[in-house]
Amino acid sequence: MLSLAVRRLLVSIPTLLTIIAASFFLMHAAPGGPFARERQVPPAIEQRLEAHYGLNKPVVEQLLDYVGGLVRGDLGPSMVYQDKNVLDIIAEGAPTSAVLGLSSLILALFVGGGLGAMAALRQNKSQDHLVMAIAVVGVCLPPLVVGPLAQMLFGVNLHILPTTGLYRDEFGLIYLILPVLTLSLPMIAVISRLMRASMIEALRSNAIRTARAKGLPERTVLLRHALPIALLPIVSYAGPALAGVMAGSFVIETVYQLPGIGKQLVRAAGQRDYTLVMGVVLVYSVLIILANLGADLLYRVLDPRTRSA
Repeated sequence: MLSLAVRRLLVSIPTLLTIIAASFFLMHAAPGGPFARERQVPPAIEQRLEAHYGLNKPVVEQLLDYVGGLVRGDLGPSMVYQDKNVLDIIAEGAPTSAVLGLSSLILALFVGGGLGAMAALRQNKSQDHLVMAIAVVGVCLPPLVVGPLAQMLFGVNLHILPTTGLYRDEFGLIYLILPVLTLSLPMIAVISRLMRASMIEALRSNAIRTARAKGLPERTVLLRHALPIALLPIVSYAGPALAGVMAGSFVIETVYQLPGIGKQLVRAAGQRDYTLVMGVVLVYSVLIILANLGADLLYRVLDPRTRSA
């Protein structure tokens, strides 16, 4: 399993380089620049700024300089925020994004998995129909719609939960309840449907028939035999789902005004802060690759048949 992890990490290096190159060229191809403001900067000062950040060089040379800095562990300085490095800016927003993303994914796995298992055990009954109705609603309503509706209902009308911001000097977790629920709702819908289908298939498998024929208690049959089989599609989904959480966090952090990496990426893209955009894209790419690798390794643990592959 260690050799598999090493091979996957080595293969991911060309993938990362491709992502870096594509993002770099796309950012430089976009109109405007980091020093384009409503108030025009004198041409002499703009030329000095471009020379300072190396923007007066050919794009390919700029890319090679940037990759060279990455090799040394340097993400470069921000072109918009004075006296701030990209690594420091990302470190400021990383805790908020990590708590938001991981909490949403964990909540979706537990709630969606539980609902899907209940629907499978109560197939074609009222509980099954209710879970499937919830799943359809969750798939049809994107976070961009659910977020403002949740703010209006729970914050403006009922005054139960705060709607924006994150104040760490107070009870900060209460400010994450609505964002976590909003971000996890689509994943709960998908996971519940996956879990229902995989659990139904597992209960009809020969392995479960054999376990029941041995006279094992139904609880043991479900937890020790059916559940590991049913979890395999969920594990396969969990890695790519992290990418969906990250993509959704851009919207959620903007809607709820959370000081996370997603909000910084949206702001940096609008301000053409090339180095900050590249740094956030790189961090997200590394996390997605590691999440997919972790899902593959966990899949091998749950399914012994794949260990010899």
